Amino acid sequence: MKPATAEWVKKAEGDFLTAGREMRTRKSPNYDAVCFHSQQCAEKYLKAVLQDSNKHIPKIHNLVELMLLCEEIDSSFEMLRADLVTMERYAVRGRYPGESAEKEDARSAYAAAGTVRKFVRQKLG
Repeated sequence: MKPATAEWVKKAEGDFLTAGREMRTRKSPNYDAVCFHSQQCAEKYLKAVLQDSNKHIPKIHNLVELMLLCEEIDSSFEMLRADLVTMERYAVRGRYPGESAEKEDARSAYAAAGTVRKFVRQKLG
């Protein structure tokens, strides 16, 4: 793995670990944080794929757009669409008053991040 790719993976893993810790906490869990860090994990893993293939990494947060760029490298990334759509709304939702994630939202986002994580790690070797 290229050093720059490894940096993206390290950042993605940090988000995944943070989401997991917050998901497991018993006292005052922050489900908004679980959702946000799950989305960030997926975003950084997709950017790791682009980095590894020497592709331009746009400064965007839209997971489906990033997936489409990854599909130019490997069409099998399409299978992640449903999980990415699940997490897409968490890039901003929950960061402002009026919207909050519930436990089921957090579970869904964390599971989706796990799916993306496993898929991309297999692709990167």
